[in-house]
Amino acid sequence: MDLNADLGEGFGRWQLTDDEALLSCVTSANVACGFHAGDASVMRRVCDTAAARGVRIGAHVSYRDLAGFGRRSMDVPAGELAAEVAYQIGALRVFAEAAGPGVSYVKPHGALYNRTVRDEEQAEAVVEGIRLAGGGLAVLGLPGSRLLASARAAGLPAVEEAFADRAYTPQGTLVPRREPGAVIEDAGTVVRRSVGMAVGGTVTAVDGSQVPAGARSLCVHGDTPGAADVARRIRAALEEAGVRVGAFA
Repeated sequence: MDLNADLGEGFGRWQLTDDEALLSCVTSANVACGFHAGDASVMRRVCDTAAARGVRIGAHVSYRDLAGFGRRSMDVPAGELAAEVAYQIGALRVFAEAAGPGVSYVKPHGALYNRTVRDEEQAEAVVEGIRLAGGGLAVLGLPGSRLLASARAAGLPAVEEAFADRAYTPQGTLVPRREPGAVIEDAGTVVRRSVGMAVGGTVTAVDGSQVPAGARSLCVHGDTPGAADVARRIRAALEEAGVRVGAFA
């Protein structure tokens, strides 16, 4: 099981994620590319540290929304969105290649991630942006999403992911952050859910039902309080349960 986290979510002197601590336990780093967070210095620092620790680097692309942290849905024309996705990948690639490994995959952030679960046009625009950037990059997304379907149709590797610290609806999608309980803050609960998803391939939805959550990658949000400690506990619990933790193939 791959363990990924959203990193580089800072700007100038402001820093939201504990990148140093998280990079000691995750296997893939979703690095903000400047549209919802991150600047040149932040991207360079995270890429250098990730490369030194053998952590895979991914582009965490977003709507152009610094003020809203990329969590506001926007009606961006498909051609414009494709160009902006390619632009973000290109910005991160400079620092990832200078650090050594380069960019290996792409994961949309926030509102863009949620929009591409069902919006085929926006999903195809993201994939077109990835293709424009070149390199046949893998795409991380929610199982059953239009994003992953579009990636497969374009011949790109599609990687299903699950969320350790987010509540699920009975339909297998994420509970919107504006709703109470959307983010699970109890560390013990997060750890138990993580093992359940990795071993059993299911998760308990908000109505108590069991929904499929089979995935090759498990996400811990870097901006959740105590995220680094939770990530360490998740990794230890997975290994104790016999799950090999490593970057997705």
